[in-house]
Amino acid sequence: MKLVLHVWRQRGPSERGSFERHQVEDVAPELSFLEMLDVLNERLASRGAQPIAFDSDCREGICGACGFMINGVAHGPGAATTVCQLHLRSFRDGDELWLEPWRARTFPLVRDLIVDRGALDRVIAAGGYITAPTGSAPEANGLPVAKSEAEAAMDAATCIGCGACVAACPNASASLFTAAKLVHLGRLPQGQPERGARALGMVAQAQREGFGGCTNVGECQAVCPKGIRMESIARLNRDYLRAALTSRRGAA
Repeated sequence: MKLVLHVWRQRGPSERGSFERHQVEDVAPELSFLEMLDVLNERLASRGAQPIAFDSDCREGICGACGFMINGVAHGPGAATTVCQLHLRSFRDGDELWLEPWRARTFPLVRDLIVDRGALDRVIAAGGYITAPTGSAPEANGLPVAKSEAEAAMDAATCIGCGACVAACPNASASLFTAAKLVHLGRLPQGQPERGARALGMVAQAQREGFGGCTNVGECQAVCPKGIRMESIARLNRDYLRAALTSRRGAA
């Protein structure tokens, strides 16, 4: 099959960027989108041109490293799919596609389709962990956890931190990401002692990074490759409000 790509090319954050047209021919529909870019880069390198820079690692939809906009949609048209899991059979022969990086002030551009998502790491560092010494892995049945709570925690833990929710949100909000990291710890007994401090710390860091607020647009849920739902944001808001009120009472 054949695809026409308009790829955003930019040497660095201080350089001017523009779209560059490439026609990719004779690629199999079974290829993933990133494999197709590999083919294009090999062809570019063979004639001495600069390959297209893009992020990738596991290429199994686990690491969250890959991610860019395809025709204005984060990760492309596939539901619950990362770019590395998106196959060319999702498109028609001859389709014209526009590829550009995540567009958010909190994700400064590095080169071409690569952005710096370190802001998400700093939000996690502000509280997305448990400090209680728990030793080795406990016996699975030693600490009773309701099935519904365990499943909700595991669903939230599937967040891979790709940043698609931020890129899709008109406010560049990281609420879905932050909520997922809070919920997967806050649903389990081990996460209860620091639940309030975790909410206060991570939300404060997200604000310091410049992420916008949630206004319930819903684009984050629509593009999340792991299907994390906005109900997590409601739980984040409850935890944050409860912790803030408790903190004020303690100060008084």
